[in-house]
Amino acid sequence: MFKRNNAKTTNTTVNYKKKESYNSALTKELSKKYKLLLERLGEDPKREGLLKTPERAAKAMQFLTHGYDLDAKKILKSAMFKEDYSEMVIVKDIELYSLCEHHLLPFFGKAHVAYIPNGYIVGLSKIPRVIDVFARRLQVQERLTHEVLNCIEETLKPLGVAVVIEARHMCMMMRGVQKQNSVTTTSAFTGAFQNVETRTEFLTLLNSKLH
Repeated sequence: MFKRNNAKTTNTTVNYKKKESYNSALTKELSKKYKLLLERLGEDPKREGLLKTPERAAKAMQFLTHGYDLDAKKILKSAMFKEDYSEMVIVKDIELYSLCEHHLLPFFGKAHVAYIPNGYIVGLSKIPRVIDVFARRLQVQERLTHEVLNCIEETLKPLGVAVVIEARHMCMMMRGVQKQNSVTTTSAFTGAFQNVETRTEFLTLLNSKLH
């Protein structure tokens, strides 16, 4: 079992090159598997266009699943601040990209998160980071929705949390039923958001165009 190494990307100013750091042993092992996969599919891994594909795929998969190396609660705790504010805080239209665990095909869309502080607020950028932690794993949308909600609920202990995710699934668009315009929406609510009035306010603000 290889110890994963969180993929880090740094942009340099020299020739616009990009440095990437991956677990070399894991990359080597995964590359062998991808090369075998290409062969079994009837391809020639030695042809020009595929020479580096096994390594590229190995690195891509590490990046797409690097959420396993991250602790979402630590991310939130790193930017918690005491604040006497108890009104709704909403961060909406947060882009997300994940991999369906059933077919290893992408699903992508937007997440909308709200919470009502109970003595603590959190740096706004941390909420998208929390979503990325759970999205960059093999997922189903339903579980992703609850993992984000539970993390915020357990860490901030707010008066309530609301999470809504809207996503398109390539496993429905590229294969299977091949429906190109379907969108899956999942939601989860705790605390004050279980109150009809509070939830209605959240959904109204979610659909409003204030910017």
